[in-house]
Amino acid sequence: MSPAVFRLALAGALLFACTPALAVRVQQVRIEGLHDPAIEANVRSALSLEAELDKELRPRRLAYLLRVAQDETRTALEPFGYYTPTITLTRSDRSGSAWPEPDADEDDTPDDAATTDVASGGEKSASTLDDADADSTRADPTARGTIRGRADALTITLTITLGPPVRVRGFDLGIDGAASADASVAAAVAQFQPRAGEVLNHALYEDGKARIGRALTEHGWFDARMAEHRIEVTRAAQAADIALRWSSGQRYTLGDVRFNQTPEPFLRDALLHKLVRWQPGTPFDQAELERLRSALVALDYFALVDVQAAPEQAVDRTTPVLVELTPAKRSIYSLGLSYATLDGPGISAGVERRYLNARGHKALAQIDWARLRKTVTLQYRIPAFAWLDGWYTASLQASDELTDYVNSRRLELVASRSGQVNDHLNVVASLHLLRERWAYRTILKPVEEFRFASFLFPALQAEYIDVDDRMAPRRGMGASLILRGGKGGSSGDASFAQLYLSGQWFHGFDADSRLIVRGELGHTFTDDVLDLPPSLRFYAGGDRSVRGYGWHEIGPRIVTSGGDYFTGAPNLLTASLEYERYFNGPWGAAVFVDTGSAFEGRRPDLHTGIGIGLRWRSPVGPVRIDIAHGLNAPDSPVTLHLNIGADL
Repeated sequence: MSPAVFRLALAGALLFACTPALAVRVQQVRIEGLHDPAIEANVRSALSLEAELDKELRPRRLAYLLRVAQDETRTALEPFGYYTPTITLTRSDRSGSAWPEPDADEDDTPDDAATTDVASGGEKSASTLDDADADSTRADPTARGTIRGRADALTITLTITLGPPVRVRGFDLGIDGAASADASVAAAVAQFQPRAGEVLNHALYEDGKARIGRALTEHGWFDARMAEHRIEVTRAAQAADIALRWSSGQRYTLGDVRFNQTPEPFLRDALLHKLVRWQPGTPFDQAELERLRSALVALDYFALVDVQAAPEQAVDRTTPVLVELTPAKRSIYSLGLSYATLDGPGISAGVERRYLNARGHKALAQIDWARLRKTVTLQYRIPAFAWLDGWYTASLQASDELTDYVNSRRLELVASRSGQVNDHLNVVASLHLLRERWAYRTILKPVEEFRFASFLFPALQAEYIDVDDRMAPRRGMGASLILRGGKGGSSGDASFAQLYLSGQWFHGFDADSRLIVRGELGHTFTDDVLDLPPSLRFYAGGDRSVRGYGWHEIGPRIVTSGGDYFTGAPNLLTASLEYERYFNGPWGAAVFVDTGSAFEGRRPDLHTGIGIGLRWRSPVGPVRIDIAHGLNAPDSPVTLHLNIGADL
């Protein structure tokens, strides 16, 4: 070989030797041996490798990530009680056995929930390769597997054997001081986990500790301090000793409430103070503050309500309560369009004044104007705080209905008092003065013959709602009971007593499906239901009743010159079963079966309808579009139903 050729070959070899190592890419990190998704998720969140997936890495960078993977995995397993796992790491570009986890120390005594790492030792593992190992191909291949050649994409596999978990051995938990006799604090202590013999789970430990801390704060033990908080883990014995004790101090009491209305006061403080149910010196209870906050929100005067205790301003352990209030917009305007098969097109408009004066009075005016039906409502409300929080309400409603087969007008004056019994139950006692006129043409009576009726009657309504979400419930139930009765009629000798009960029950199977069961039951005690005005009779058929039939279609009817007139009935029975499932985000579908009847006598003439529906979780609330078919000779083969708004 000539000297020139030799020098050229030598230069090429030197250039090749100086070329940087090729970049590699980790496309996947596989974790084997873990059967709990929560543990695996925690390991993945701790691995630095996860943040480098599908990135080009230099061998030195990859070597570092492999080196720390073992420690990161071990640290991620400790919160679940696994302190001595066996961790093996392998690379897809190398064959041979995996590198074992180093042995653990015999004992560690960390403070509180912290633990020291297991010391490494023994045979070298892939995760402890140094930077020289990462770039070198001259080392003994049996030490770290035979190199099969550089791969563009690697799969890293972590094989984990958890081993026995650490269990609680010593357990010292308690409250020193007067709070030990507090029932709420004692309940939080009783619920604490983990206890002796149970696996040392850090999340349960922290939750239990926080629960006790909240119970102390919510009952006014503001001076409570942790006298001892320690966890000692002995790895060799797979045991942990917990010492967790509080010194409670003295309980604070509730003081005066200071209302601050910004930017300027618009309601009398005397009105707001009526909502405060405690006297200064009452033992502190956060539930009292929450009740005050809920009562203020229910008034619907405010856009922002903030109720906070101020123990830092306490005098002789009596803490003032500070309430920050920001008013909502004073007026609410509404405008809408509507269309109904019987009513035709229509428009609705309304205005509500949230507060008319410094005494918190409210007023509302609403008009619904359709081609065939018209309704005007006026309402005035005064806040009421004696006995139960609620409202004194006076309302006047006038309605007019003129179709091919009926001519009806109604004027009703109502005075009522509502009261919120608890978070779920609201009751309303009311007195009604009703004046109604109605007439219909029959084939035998082509000229309208008007009937008039005036009734004065009391009513009692109770509404119970206990659901997880009023807009779209997935768990719970709602029910309403109405009792009313009185005397009147065209001659003043007609009387009636009426009971109406309705209910809905919701059961969610998973995040995307639920079952809805609905029912109604009504009965009227009267000699002749036709002596009662139409607004006091029961009807069935249509939306929120029995789908697949027209509005009020099910029940007694009279053939008129303009079509069938549904007279209503003294009894009502309906039931519905519906299954909903969402498939694509806010979009879903439903199947349902409804049955029921408005009837005379004791035997209902049940009419059944079946159908399917489209569901949409819109920004303004649930939208339901249903197509239904009646199975018992409906007037129309298919009915379309549209609903927008909350289920309750």
